[in-house]
Amino acid sequence: MHDTSTGSTGNTARPSRRTVLTATAGLTAALTVPAHAAHAATPDDRGLRTLISRMTLEEKVGQLFVMRVYGHSATAPDQADIDANLKEIGVRTAAELIAKYRVGGIIYFTWAHNTRDPHQIADLSNGIQQASLEQPRGLPVLITTDQEHGIVCRVGRPATLFPGAMAIGAGRSRSDARTLGRISGAELRAMGINQDYSPDADVNVNPANPVIGVRSFGADPDAVAALVEAEVKGYQAARVAATAKHFPGHGDTAVDSHTGFPVITHSRELWETLDSVPFRAAIEAGIDSIMTAHIQFPALDDSGDPATLSHPILTGILRGELGYDGVVVTDSLGMEGVRTKYGDNRVPVLALKAGVDQLLNPPSIDVAWHAVLQAVQIGELTEARLDESILRILRLKVRLGLFDRALVTRADVERAVGTKSHLATADRIAERTTTLLVNEDDILPLDDRTQPRILVVGADPASPSGTTGPPTGVLATALTELGFTATALSTGTAPSADTIAKAETAAQDADAVVVGTYNVTAGNSQRTLVERLLATGKPVVAVAIRNPYDVAQLPAVQGYLASYSWTDVELRAAARVIAGRVDPRGRLPVPVQRADDPAQVLYPLGHGLTY
Repeated sequence: MHDTSTGSTGNTARPSRRTVLTATAGLTAALTVPAHAAHAATPDDRGLRTLISRMTLEEKVGQLFVMRVYGHSATAPDQADIDANLKEIGVRTAAELIAKYRVGGIIYFTWAHNTRDPHQIADLSNGIQQASLEQPRGLPVLITTDQEHGIVCRVGRPATLFPGAMAIGAGRSRSDARTLGRISGAELRAMGINQDYSPDADVNVNPANPVIGVRSFGADPDAVAALVEAEVKGYQAARVAATAKHFPGHGDTAVDSHTGFPVITHSRELWETLDSVPFRAAIEAGIDSIMTAHIQFPALDDSGDPATLSHPILTGILRGELGYDGVVVTDSLGMEGVRTKYGDNRVPVLALKAGVDQLLNPPSIDVAWHAVLQAVQIGELTEARLDESILRILRLKVRLGLFDRALVTRADVERAVGTKSHLATADRIAERTTTLLVNEDDILPLDDRTQPRILVVGADPASPSGTTGPPTGVLATALTELGFTATALSTGTAPSADTIAKAETAAQDADAVVVGTYNVTAGNSQRTLVERLLATGKPVVAVAIRNPYDVAQLPAVQGYLASYSWTDVELRAAARVIAGRVDPRGRLPVPVQRADDPAQVLYPLGHGLTY
């Protein structure tokens, strides 16, 4: 197949709808089900079972995998991406990956060069669908990504980016959460992405959590549940599969499962009243898929296995007790948390035995694919067990309408992605999330008439995908547009003595200082920076650009805001609050403990000031 598309031409060479119809001829009537059809046996299920019965064993194994692939095009990626694919996957392109392994899903990553711009993404999606549909017994593909918003996004500007989950938690609006899902889903769908690994349903009760944190809606399980349910319904309205993660709950860990093997010490009773609540709400809302966590949870399974490989957790609790019969997808099988105890050839087999349906992003597709194939051939797994998972996967593809229309058009992209209306909505939602934690002596808002010169300093972590960054620059630009004369000076997450001295000197020429803080700890030199800026006598306003817990480390700051992320939309909203253009309305979705006595609460859940 010759690919004539480019990253900027939309789908000018797009395959016609005839491709889809031809590939699924004779199945249309049997495969038509309502969007929220029950999972009970129906004529449509019988049609799917007939389809499954015609598949080869190799095709069945492939349907269980969701795999990464490098490149902006399904057939003509850049040479560097071809080289990466050959090294890691053993194929040159996405089309070759599909032809060789017949994978049922593809996951997009920014670092894999899948997401340059909306039209390119649509072209890539169409190329993937066409490559799959042209195979014997070809099926549409689940194309997915992690578009959580906030600090985890794979599709950036000019697509609409919303505040992250903890910011939405601070806004406390179910309507805003549902709107986020609806608009984000509509934009993803227009680019051919039909499944989103969002929302995060973890209840973040550990301030030291290194992997969840602001990706969670907060620490109150009922509030988290309400927002999870609302976002899920938004994605459903856009016909994009939402994914609640990370079951059975990753909110109370001090270990990152990407690099270690976390252990959750909650009792079964605590799990029932805390961790399980949002997942139950997601299931009640008809969630399409649930992602597992690579965590050990002894109260639910004392075998020492991660939840991803736990039959008691996935089949006993999730399927049995919670009554969930949708798709279960693993978290990435390349993460250390699932690889600690077993080899890469055993993990996919054990995951399927535990009750998983989809195997996400194994380190080696060849090793994992052949391991599952061999497990069936020797009788460790039955073909009927594979058929159960494939039926769930195909049901999902049917509910998403992929058998009717797997392809997208240039008009879809132009109509939906990054529209003025969507961008304005994201700005309005962000304004309802900025949280004012401290405002002694009414230091805020700043006045552009009496305090026109603003110095913006602070941490400049790598900008989340698709945002402009760096944070100090975004804040300075936003404040300048609001009538101030703002200058940016990046001081980093661990400012040196020289950098701190430069900031002190620069502050002498300013009427006020805005400092962005990022994960401040007791020994971090960000504390020294702020203390020295305060010593200048200039008004100092701090913005916690990630975790709101920073405020406990800097009790002398008279004005402190929490933005919960350093994406453009949240920083611009914080600037409007600093300038007094909008009143702060957010409330803490997590409690903040004292730095010197963590047993004591400094600012309780629900705390938030206004003007």
